[in-house]
Amino acid sequence: MNGILHNSQIKYLESLRKEKNQLILKMEEYARKNNVPILDWKAAEFLETLVLALRPQKVLEIGTAIAYSSIRIACSLRNDCSIDTIEKSKDNIELALKNIEESGFGDKINIVKGDALDIIPNLEEKYDFIFLDADKEDYKKLFDYSVEKLNKDGVLFIDNLLWKGYAGSAEIPEKYINSTESIRNFNQYFLASNQLFSTIVPIGDGIGLGVKQ
Repeated sequence: MNGILHNSQIKYLESLRKEKNQLILKMEEYARKNNVPILDWKAAEFLETLVLALRPQKVLEIGTAIAYSSIRIACSLRNDCSIDTIEKSKDNIELALKNIEESGFGDKINIVKGDALDIIPNLEEKYDFIFLDADKEDYKKLFDYSVEKLNKDGVLFIDNLLWKGYAGSAEIPEKYINSTESIRNFNQYFLASNQLFSTIVPIGDGIGLGVKQ
């Protein structure tokens, strides 16, 4: 098991996968080999489906990494739509820019360089869709900032809320104890918010979905 799905279920889903985008596959392979945290491909397909269905005009991503999810979102956006994505790691930004150039979506993806905790409060834009995937210890503050920047009926999509299965586990490896506690506390906070209609979906590493009321 990966903590959420049995291996047999994962293998079955993989047998059905029809991903043909070579850049997407190349980024997934790079992430595996270099231990770069990116959105699980099943969650990424769910993300793309939501973007296609909801047709957001403006998207904000918090945590670019190598631009894997940025590019997948851009694939599903209409021609007149765009995504701002925030990243503070210079190494990640360098890789992300190369991947974005290769993707051909440079006109849709705008990398905002710096710490999201400093950047988001000063953004003038409001967004129809926000994807949060950053340091887990910062989730609560980033969530509060994100809700303020989300349009009414906008959607907040949050990764890692089941945290490798440890969020609901009695046995947690020592190195994950603090991060698991952060996720558990955040999940309570997220689901208790009266500003969103929210739920947690067991896809990938656990996706939080909230719709602003």
